[in-house]
Amino acid sequence: MHFAELASVQYKTPTLLTIGKFDGVHQAHQHILRRLVERARQLDCHSAVLTFDPHPDEILRPEREIRYLTTINERAALMQDLGIDLLAVLPFNQATSQLSPKAFLQLLLNHVPVRELWIGPDFKLGHRGAGTMPVLQNLGQELGFTIEPIPYWTLDDEIVSSTAIRSCLAAGDVQTANHYLGRPFSLQGIVVPGDQRGRKIGFPTANVQIASNHMLPADGVYVCNVQLLDDRRSFGAVTNIGVRPTFGVLGRAVEAHLFDFNEDIYGRSLRVSFLQHIRGEQKFAGIEQLVAQIGRDAQFAREWLEQH
Repeated sequence: MHFAELASVQYKTPTLLTIGKFDGVHQAHQHILRRLVERARQLDCHSAVLTFDPHPDEILRPEREIRYLTTINERAALMQDLGIDLLAVLPFNQATSQLSPKAFLQLLLNHVPVRELWIGPDFKLGHRGAGTMPVLQNLGQELGFTIEPIPYWTLDDEIVSSTAIRSCLAAGDVQTANHYLGRPFSLQGIVVPGDQRGRKIGFPTANVQIASNHMLPADGVYVCNVQLLDDRRSFGAVTNIGVRPTFGVLGRAVEAHLFDFNEDIYGRSLRVSFLQHIRGEQKFAGIEQLVAQIGRDAQFAREWLEQH
């Protein structure tokens, strides 16, 4: 797959393209992209996605706090696995937001020879959302491509969306979020030095530094799988997200206790995949009560992993 900024793309092959943020690359996204790839191959065309970075709401609605389900690189890897030929990224800024629908499409066509543009029923393009479905259909006739409407796709009679997944995660419901994603929700980051409290109480943890704009599940304790990205080894784990109220610490942290593991991994990259919520974060009267509860959490996680 070719993954680049739109400005550097000079495609010659007729292309079927869809446009969107595709944060999470969840099951509805996957359904659309598989159909796009299949149709492109039938027509001997390329399949392509145009996405934006940063999220348009960071520019258009700066008062809203955006929490990403996936980084742009994670989205690229997921799309490559689905068979997409091109992921083109358009940096979103004030100038981009001012483009008319026609100017936007002309910019796109300067780099990618679009044969079909696949868009959802609520899709809008261009300044103030002027590029509605009828407008884009007329522009397609003028500029030489057709519009392929994408119907809503449901899972268990529910419309799957990135917003719905964020709501699940905010409630600690990682299992429903994972169902909508079609894979476990995960966080990726570098292990940084912590305060060593876990090691002192017999449960050493990897303190994983996560980008500040990445979505986190609700504060609490989770059954997880942790993968070391450099050597691909995976370990069961129990992970705490929160402010560690027993110690009076401020600021949310992601701390994973890996089972049957005792290595120095500072500076190494991990992927923490969330499988099951165990409990919410609690404040304990003392260290002994905390240690006992962590022991119960770890036992629950080990048994859950053995059964699943």
